[in-house]
Amino acid sequence: MSIPAPLAEIVDDFASVEGQDKLQLLLEFSRELPPLPPELEEAAMEPVPECQSPLFLAVDASDRGRVKLHFSAPPEAPTTRGFASILHQGLDGLSAQEILDVPDDFYSALGLADAVSPLRLRGMSAMLTRIKRHLRS
Repeated sequence: MSIPAPLAEIVDDFASVEGQDKLQLLLEFSRELPPLPPELEEAAMEPVPECQSPLFLAVDASDRGRVKLHFSAPPEAPTTRGFASILHQGLDGLSAQEILDVPDDFYSALGLADAVSPLRLRGMSAMLTRIKRHLRS
């Protein structure tokens, strides 16, 4: 298992900051979550109930060499949006195998355990688990 370069770069960004600066970085990521494409509606996406805030995801693996990920989370849920944005920026466009090879607990390397509740971290884990489930089916 390995962390692909785009995701490893994000992990490095988080490793380079301490304490509250990690939360600030997460907030910055939340602002960078792209909007859904016009042809994709939230109602057609899979909910991730493990997240404390409403989060929906869609995995387009029609081209297994270049998987497309889409996330929807409300602006008033910056932690959830930040996690979704990390996964989007770190995994979108990679091959199915590259995503499947990401360690399930890669998010622990972000160093957010002291800043974010375990329940919220479980939400990020659930997002990755669901993405991988789509790719295995």
